[in-house]
Amino acid sequence: MLVLSCGAATINCTTLPGNDTDFISLLDFKRAVMNDPKGALSSWNSTIHFCSWEGVVCSQTRPERVVALNLSGQALDGQISASLGNMTYLTSLNLSKNNFSGQISPPLGFLHKLRILDLSYNSLEGNIPDAVTNCSSLRLLHLQENLLMGEIPKKVALLSNLQYLWIYFNNLTGVIPPHLGNITTLQQVLLQHNQLHGSIPYELGKLPNMSYLMLVANRLSGRIPEALFNLSSLQQLSLTLNMLHGPLPSKIGDFSRGLRHLYLADNMLGGHIPESLGNASVLEAIDLKYNGGFIGRIPPSLGKLRNLKFLGLDGNTLEAKDSQGWEFLDALTNCTLLEVLTFTWNQLQGVLPDSVGNLSSNLDNLSLGYNKLYGLVPSGIGNLRKLTKLQLMENSFIGPLGGWIGYIVDLQGLYIQGNNFSGHIPDSISNISKLYDLALTDNQFYGPIPTSLGNLSQLSILDLSYNNLQGNIPRNLIAATVVYCLLSHNNLDGKIPYVGNLQQLNYIELSSNKLTGEIPPSLGSCQQLQTVQMDSNFLSGRIPISLGNLSTLTMLNLSHNNLSGIIPISLSKLQLLTQLDLSYNNLDGEVPTEGIFKNTTAIKLEGNWRLCGGVVELHIPPCPSFTQRRTGRRNYFVRILIPILGIVFLTLLIYFIISRKKVSRAQLSVPFSGEQFPRVSYKDLAQATENFAESNLVGRGSHGSVYKGRLIISEPMVVAVKVFDLAMEGTDRSFISECQALRNIRHRNLLPILTACSSIDNRGNDFKALVYKFMPNGSLDTWLHPTYGNTTNNLDLTQRLNIVVDIADALRYIHHDCESPIIHCDLKPSNILLDDDMNAHLGDFGIAKLYLETKSQTVGGSRSISSVNLKGTIGYIAPEYAGGGYLSTSGDVYSFGVVLMEILTGKRPTDTLFCDGLSIINFCKTNFPDQILHIVDAYLLEEYQECSRANVEDKNSLLQCLLALMKVALSCTCQAPGDRINMREASTELRGIKMFHCIDVDAKYMID
Repeated sequence: MLVLSCGAATINCTTLPGNDTDFISLLDFKRAVMNDPKGALSSWNSTIHFCSWEGVVCSQTRPERVVALNLSGQALDGQISASLGNMTYLTSLNLSKNNFSGQISPPLGFLHKLRILDLSYNSLEGNIPDAVTNCSSLRLLHLQENLLMGEIPKKVALLSNLQYLWIYFNNLTGVIPPHLGNITTLQQVLLQHNQLHGSIPYELGKLPNMSYLMLVANRLSGRIPEALFNLSSLQQLSLTLNMLHGPLPSKIGDFSRGLRHLYLADNMLGGHIPESLGNASVLEAIDLKYNGGFIGRIPPSLGKLRNLKFLGLDGNTLEAKDSQGWEFLDALTNCTLLEVLTFTWNQLQGVLPDSVGNLSSNLDNLSLGYNKLYGLVPSGIGNLRKLTKLQLMENSFIGPLGGWIGYIVDLQGLYIQGNNFSGHIPDSISNISKLYDLALTDNQFYGPIPTSLGNLSQLSILDLSYNNLQGNIPRNLIAATVVYCLLSHNNLDGKIPYVGNLQQLNYIELSSNKLTGEIPPSLGSCQQLQTVQMDSNFLSGRIPISLGNLSTLTMLNLSHNNLSGIIPISLSKLQLLTQLDLSYNNLDGEVPTEGIFKNTTAIKLEGNWRLCGGVVELHIPPCPSFTQRRTGRRNYFVRILIPILGIVFLTLLIYFIISRKKVSRAQLSVPFSGEQFPRVSYKDLAQATENFAESNLVGRGSHGSVYKGRLIISEPMVVAVKVFDLAMEGTDRSFISECQALRNIRHRNLLPILTACSSIDNRGNDFKALVYKFMPNGSLDTWLHPTYGNTTNNLDLTQRLNIVVDIADALRYIHHDCESPIIHCDLKPSNILLDDDMNAHLGDFGIAKLYLETKSQTVGGSRSISSVNLKGTIGYIAPEYAGGGYLSTSGDVYSFGVVLMEILTGKRPTDTLFCDGLSIINFCKTNFPDQILHIVDAYLLEEYQECSRANVEDKNSLLQCLLALMKVALSCTCQAPGDRINMREASTELRGIKMFHCIDVDAKYMID
């Protein structure tokens, strides 16, 4: 048999040792390897004794027995052979950093002498077999970075000699075995990035040699056992991204004298930060970010931590209201090794102390954004010469950017958006040659964009939106490799400057300004452009044919301008273009039929009444034939005669109109005269709605009814017709209010009005109606509160967040960015409408009021306006209005906060739950943050639970998003109007949540 087997394997039998067990086991292992790209096993042949094979170490005393096998990092592909379990003298098995798949073989449990088992960084799956716990001599068990699932075997407690238990980055479930506390030799337990749940066993606090306990990104809940802080050997405690709650032990620092790294971010911990933490003298890093529950003052005792390098306290409710509250900053000047200091999203108030300039000269990151700071930025901040990131966004800092900015020459990211900085953008910014991210949006900067910005050769993101900048975009800005350029929502006026030199420009947004003139043809030479948004301006002229040269273009939005001429056929050749919006211009001629123009869901052309042709699905009238055009020329003089003949009857017509009182009233009430709105009659609207049939009724409101119709003007289109009930008191004023509010405002998140009709019906009665673009997905109310039997209208968190951001942007626009600010007065889900793509549009301005603010009306920093007889909807009305208070934009902010709560909880503010003094506001406030999962909408809770089962990072990201959204809602619904944030602040915070909390939270805050 031996001869036959050797012949079959083509092996020279003279190489067989006396004991061939390990030899045969190694051959079986080699056969199970399917791919050996680095040739690690090429020496495993009969010409070399197996003890000399690569990765094989044999015993000195027993030369025929293998004691170690190390093939780490060889990219081997296949399964781990069960025959390795026969190599009973193995003390070390290291197959890490390969591509092994399949399950861990139970026969490995026969290796009783094994001290090191390292199978990390492979693709092993299935459960950890109980048999592994038979390796009673095991000291190091490394199974991290695999696809293992199931529970940690309870028998792992039998490994009485185990020192290192590393099983992170798998899909393990169940609880942490409490009996781990019996393995007194344990030094490192690394179980992060799994799906473990339950509480942290207090038994882990019995391990006298524990130095590293890392349980990051699981589903752990409950309190942190105090016993953990009694471990004198503990150097690092990492519990980030779980659901732990409760306060920290008051004497945490008195016992944790060996603790160097404390990572507790992204949980639900709360209470005061213990003063005793300053007694943990060797602490180098404290991360308590995004818990939400830490309150009170930051203890000055932290200044005793001379080794401190990292202090992260973002996303809590920590306060500094007076000089005592700011003592911590003075104390931190003693921490000379400090590199990172972050306090964003807290309640720090007042003037930033001068002592900020005395902080560590090694400071690399200083973040004070999203607080309540005001006044000038201390000039001493320029002493922090090694800063690479400075975040002061969303405060109330004033004044110009001082000379300090030019001294921080290593700065890479400057974020000062959302303040009240003023003056010119200083040329000294050009001294910061390493700057790649410059965010100056939402301030009061004025004057030209400095040409010196073109010297910033590493600049990749430039955001200058929401300022008062004027003039042209500097030509030499191309010197900066700008990949993201935002100049939107400024008061820019004049023409778009020559931009052909901006060869690296990747993203250009000039939306919602007052830009005039033509689109420069030179824009077509910016070959890296992917997104162009110039909507909501006053651009005129033709669409440049050269835009067809932008081969990388994916989005082009030129809507809501005064562009004319034909649509360039060159746009149909852009293969990457997926979004094209040319709506609401004065375009004419034939619509192309190739490229993106074949995809009717990717283009928007409505509001261009003279377009013709295109694919059939667009339902645009066909273009006239050559014969029709020639006939048209023959009738040219006839058409000229029509207005001449009209003059003859003009006097009679005027007399006739004046003589009819009803018609006179109707004509006088139309505020759209002279505007470019199509004219429609009562007959047109009656035909469109089948005589206002009940079957076409979409809904009823306080001033009338809304019907769905198919209106034909120059092309058929689906519209919503809002017919006013003029028998009701105040309806006529409502019609005029809505017309006045909508005639001069443009924003992508306001319900687009197509035209108005003020006429008489077929009975001679007054008739008033507004015609809107129909929103096929109905109102937000129908999605939040679907009717019985309708279970398809479910909104996930991403959809809800997008809707919230859309409406916040709309309110921000009407409050802060349109020429005459407007107060909506009736914000509620039924007035929020959703289009084909689930974009939200704010509608129903029937009781909106113009907010006329002048210097003479501003007293003591508060806005004084006329009192109103409030009409709104119960549950959404701000409390100050109940006592006849003054109308203000703060009332809309309050309503927005209530709507946001309704979106998160799925409950109307008038729900039967809210009685006996309980409102939706104190309901949310009472349960925030610890019990937020108990009050969120059932669909959101289900989404959270699905994320918990599928991916722990998504689960924690979703939870943090919910907490951040609720925090904004609570900030909007403060009892006193002056305590509420405004819509500019709310919009910015929500966009920050969308960008940071719900897209890439793991990359920013997760600690491996």
